[in-house]
Amino acid sequence: MPLYGNELDRDHNPYEANMGWAVKLEKGEFVGRAALSRIRERGAKRRLVGLVMRENAVARHGYEVRVADDGTGVVTSGTASPTLNEKIAMAYLPAQAAMVGGEVEVLVRDRPYRAEQVKLPFYRRPR
Repeated sequence: MPLYGNELDRDHNPYEANMGWAVKLEKGEFVGRAALSRIRERGAKRRLVGLVMRENAVARHGYEVRVADDGTGVVTSGTASPTLNEKIAMAYLPAQAAMVGGEVEVLVRDRPYRAEQVKLPFYRRPR
């Protein structure tokens, strides 16, 4: 779940946070409508992605994420998940680098650790 102050804040728009479904531009005027309309037309510059650490490290808020030839991103939140038995995180990456299955490196205490981009949400309750 995206958290205000980590994944959601004044510096990140709903399209970057994969929450464009909550924006109803056709419902009339509201503060920020024009800006959100422009972002939707041109596309988001960054995307919120899920990460699963493939090496034994925990990604934490503020850690740098390196993407081969596509720049860097930043971890918004991360933890060791006892439910999934994995070390997971969410991070903002440049939009062109955000893809399920994509490999990245998370700098944990200035040392790179491999991680894989995964589809969000990490867990779906069985029906």
